[in-house]
Amino acid sequence: MTMLALGAPLAAHADAIAKLKTYIRTVHSSQANFIQEVLAANGKRLQVSSGNMQFSRPGKFRWEYQKPYEQVMVGDGTRFWMYDVDLQQVTVKKLDTALGSSPAALLSGSDRIEKEFELKDVACKPYPIPVDTEPASAVTAEPNATCDKDEAALDWLEATPRTHDTAFTRIRMGFNARAELVTLELFDNFGHITVLHFSGILRNPKFPPELFRFVPPKGADVIGDE
Repeated sequence: MTMLALGAPLAAHADAIAKLKTYIRTVHSSQANFIQEVLAANGKRLQVSSGNMQFSRPGKFRWEYQKPYEQVMVGDGTRFWMYDVDLQQVTVKKLDTALGSSPAALLSGSDRIEKEFELKDVACKPYPIPVDTEPASAVTAEPNATCDKDEAALDWLEATPRTHDTAFTRIRMGFNARAELVTLELFDNFGHITVLHFSGILRNPKFPPELFRFVPPKGADVIGDE
């Protein structure tokens, strides 16, 4: 991949929190495709994956990673299931404990992000733009002072957890003009940044109940509390 284009001035907006409230109030279910990037603190890409997701509030979701490895994550309203297809391994835990470790659980919540995070409107991209053409040691770790035109067109908010028992030190959300969440950025305790880009977004589709049920495949190892 090539370096993202630069040149647009840094733009701060004051509408992202209002759009988050609209999103939570009006979007009860959603479906989208996603591309997920995991970046090192210096901006170097460590991993790229893709798939599709569905959620139905409160607490029900299904995320299927298709590339480069198959993985399924399901929230049935009370439990969080993660199935690694290659390893034939299922991990299960209470859904409440998944909020701090899964963007899937975060998006499918109702107003938990407003209650459990401090919110503020911010400008775009406070971390290094990914560079694949230079060694990691040559990439500056200073925050960017510019953002590309796609990022500048979004309204951004930053969410900081009110407690220290979550996997993320902060979360950033980018909303488009239709109050759709199109970019989600998660900064973890290890200095990694997970960036999710959503496309093909459907608002409030109806899903069959079985979509959010998970039965461990026969022969799979199950870790955790069923």
